[in-house]
Amino acid sequence: MIMLEKITEIIREYKGDNSIVVNNETVIKDDLGMTSFDLIQLACSVEDEFDIEIPDRAIKDFKTIADVVSFIEEQ
Repeated sequence: MIMLEKITEIIREYKGDNSIVVNNETVIKDDLGMTSFDLIQLACSVEDEFDIEIPDRAIKDFKTIADVVSFIEEQ
């Protein structure tokens, strides 16, 4: 759950909206209104926060928050 909280914090900071609520089923582009560029920026922030590297091909597979969490857990 801590990972989800960190990702939520990253999204809130990026979007400038502390009221954003996300869960594992949140669809990044549809529910959060994020573009492909936003997704890349999100991935960069996640890389910095969790000290990992996310290849471009993996970023393209991120549809939901659960996809992001799963990727991080595999690292």
